Amino acid sequence: MNQIEQLQPTEIWKYFLEICKIPRPSKKEEKIAKYLMDFAKEHKLEAHQDAAGSVVIKKPATLGFEKLQPVVLQSHIDMVCEKNSDVVHDFNVDPIIPFIDGEWVKAKGTTLGADDGVGIASQLAILASSNIKHGPLECLFTVDEETGLTGAFEMKPGFFNAKILLNLDSEDEGELFIGCAGGVDTLATFAYDQEKVPTDFIAFKITVKGLSGGHSGDDIEKGLGNSIKILARFLWKSTNKYDLRLSTFDGGNLRNAIPREAYAIFTVHSEDKDFLLKDFEVFRAEIINEIKDVEPNITILIESHDNPNFVIDEPTHFDLLNSLYACPHGVISMSRQLKGLVETSTNLASVKFIQDNQILVTTSQRSSVESLKHDISNMVESVFRLANANVQHSEGYPGWAPNTNSEILNITRSAYKRLFGNEPVVRAIHAGLECGLFLEKYPYLDMISFGPTIKGAHSPDERLNITTTQKYWDLLLEVLIKIPEVR
Repeated sequence: MNQIEQLQPTEIWKYFLEICKIPRPSKKEEKIAKYLMDFAKEHKLEAHQDAAGSVVIKKPATLGFEKLQPVVLQSHIDMVCEKNSDVVHDFNVDPIIPFIDGEWVKAKGTTLGADDGVGIASQLAILASSNIKHGPLECLFTVDEETGLTGAFEMKPGFFNAKILLNLDSEDEGELFIGCAGGVDTLATFAYDQEKVPTDFIAFKITVKGLSGGHSGDDIEKGLGNSIKILARFLWKSTNKYDLRLSTFDGGNLRNAIPREAYAIFTVHSEDKDFLLKDFEVFRAEIINEIKDVEPNITILIESHDNPNFVIDEPTHFDLLNSLYACPHGVISMSRQLKGLVETSTNLASVKFIQDNQILVTTSQRSSVESLKHDISNMVESVFRLANANVQHSEGYPGWAPNTNSEILNITRSAYKRLFGNEPVVRAIHAGLECGLFLEKYPYLDMISFGPTIKGAHSPDERLNITTTQKYWDLLLEVLIKIPEVR
């Protein structure tokens, strides 16, 4: 901790460490929101909290900068709560434990929360400072960005007033984002009956773990392994060869994270044991060979297990495995307008046995083209409807259409070149940002998004690059003093 406090810029790292001590899972942001309101009171700043829980803190311009146009600095205060299965950590009460690993700051076995803790920390550093120069500021802290964009959805017009917004929720230093994908979730529910384990059947547990996981927007084009798809593939093949009966299937956790781990408990006739284990060894070798370049740490295990209390009925067994095997996952199409940008994708995110003998399958779809967002979600729906599941879609959220003539883009791009001597990359992002929802309520907004480099977001491998944090901070302060005057 002491080493992190000494990192540059000390202003950001000081507050980042404070934030790490405060639990802030999505939909449970009360503690961090109270911290923000107390912070505002301590620093004698005007602050408001809306019905959803989002907070805005206002700070007057520093002396000599009163004529600049007001600016909104925006971040979200919730974090993705993912941990390795062997780590004991309660995100509702336990602090995040960051540490330095070379050029990176990481957390011990959990997500770090740099997404978007670094944005919060930079806002607090500016609000607390007596010597950073800026015009009138509104610092906006939204709730539940990661699981529902609730803060942006429920925000009422007039909660903030500035017409320029700097979104501090990007993860690639040197890149300026002027657009993002829209998204929607597709949820499939299967109802099953419990049946007794057949006579002379034995049980196994199969586990897939050690995958990279990652953000279902930023990382979807990397071809990373999906633990659910891998597990479903083995179970589907084995079901078509042996009298295999499924008892449970559990994989993934979050709609916007590529699933890293999954397991299933199933039974087969005792006479098939040796044949199944030989097939498993062949299957494991095939998977490792297929994805070893991107998933060098993958582990696939099978082990004997006590016979479960039940297996699911055969029709639901087939419906579930057929649909999981058939369900698309990954990049569907690339943009024709912006080279290298994923246009449309889908993420098979989680499978959970829930109450009342039901199985919930969660998927999420993204696209920078609104009609294609609905097309891919309908495609996923059709797979699960063929498998007799009940399918529902979330409300979804809109994308943010790029504006290459944006004034704040030109200001930020010039500031970057002036500071670092080279042109930043200007592009859209396949991940979802709250900017699209802000535009619905504030159609006059001129927006840009930038940040330091964060890798492995939404996974326990999340890490924040130290050097780029300084560059991000320098750019943010430079942009604030180059904001044009009120016209």
